[in-house]
Amino acid sequence: MTGSFKDLIVRQRAVELSLAIYKLTAAFPSTEQFGLTNQLRRASVSIASNIAEGYG
Repeated sequence: MTGSFKDLIVRQRAVELSLAIYKLTAAFPSTEQFGLTNQLRRASVSIASNIAEGYG
């Protein structure tokens, strides 16, 4: 394979989604910091991570 997993459009979109989730959840109440906020952030980061892991 040529290139890198960073060149994949789907991975780039996953990173954009993750950034959007971080911005969105920043406005959530502090009571959700270890609940829904954390879960959404970890899930969004997991998408790009799984793409990178499965690339090879």
